[in-house]
Amino acid sequence: MDWGRSSAFIGRLKGCLGVRRVMEATAVGSVSATFGRVRPPYGQTFFGKPSGRYSDGRLIIDFIAEKLNLPYLVAYLDSIGADFAHGANFAASGSTIQHLNAKLCSAGFNPLTLDVQLLQFEQLKARSAESYSEAKSYGSKISLPKPESFSRALFTMDSGQNDLHAGLISMTEEQVKASIPGIINQFSIALEQLYKLGARAFWIHNTGPIGCLPFFVVKRPPEPNNTDPSGCIMSYNEVAQEFNKQLKEKIFKLRTQLQDVLLIYVDIYSVKYSLISHGKDQGFRDPLGYCCGRLGVADCGEKAMVNGTQHYGAACSNPSEYISWDAIHYTEAANKWVAGRILDGSFSEPQVPIAEACYRPSRAK
Repeated sequence: MDWGRSSAFIGRLKGCLGVRRVMEATAVGSVSATFGRVRPPYGQTFFGKPSGRYSDGRLIIDFIAEKLNLPYLVAYLDSIGADFAHGANFAASGSTIQHLNAKLCSAGFNPLTLDVQLLQFEQLKARSAESYSEAKSYGSKISLPKPESFSRALFTMDSGQNDLHAGLISMTEEQVKASIPGIINQFSIALEQLYKLGARAFWIHNTGPIGCLPFFVVKRPPEPNNTDPSGCIMSYNEVAQEFNKQLKEKIFKLRTQLQDVLLIYVDIYSVKYSLISHGKDQGFRDPLGYCCGRLGVADCGEKAMVNGTQHYGAACSNPSEYISWDAIHYTEAANKWVAGRILDGSFSEPQVPIAEACYRPSRAK
């Protein structure tokens, strides 16, 4: 299962009967199913068309599915030809851990917040169990998760960046830091609720270096004394690091409180910062540049009239040479690079490879 900005439920490999993903900024399908299709040129590199992903191609969750020899996850809200036998994606681009309020809504953040995603999961679990028990043939069951798959699934969670993003556009860095304990508490409540619903194995990404997003670096160029060696906004990254510190502490605390659970904390911040710091050595051009759209003129794939002239947010001809696709989300090439470094467990605590992360009763904590 996949949760958060984009989250998932993954299954059927070595006892892993599903992936459920929750929360991620590049969510698969939920935005398209709710608000209309993501526009071209999103999806152009791998899928050849928009696929509900805020990238030119695959996301980290797609590379997780490939690593586990599973189909790509279907968004829970995708009602056309949905197959949840191997997992489901509840994540939604632009969603937050915090409950939606007027400020978040007016800033354009997604109303499919983490608590809404939890309700969707509860509904999937209840309705699929009912349908599975009533199905009269194998063909009727083939697209449904088995009832036992929920407790043996891997729940992936990638969350926090949108909450910090929302804070940084409306508050000072210190005010955002002061809001972090409340955000972490809401995350913890959600995780404990998933545990009560039978989830036992979690793969949890911390948040990335938000101060390195071109969206902020270009729109809010940092002063020299607030610029780190990679050109990122130092104070913004300090906010992300504080969030990650508190998230890690909360996860470690939950390990002592919850019985028979595997909580894997993945330091994706370090991997992404390493990519940005050494991007040129890895074949990427300007690590703080981006491929699609023109900030302040026309967003990726959109048309805008500026001073009587129409502009189009076109994509570059070589997205594989960029880390950022649209100034916020990563390109497929960057997602593949990051996935290649986290899936073996090297940046995890405990160091468990993704293929061994699925729940087993004998591996409590």
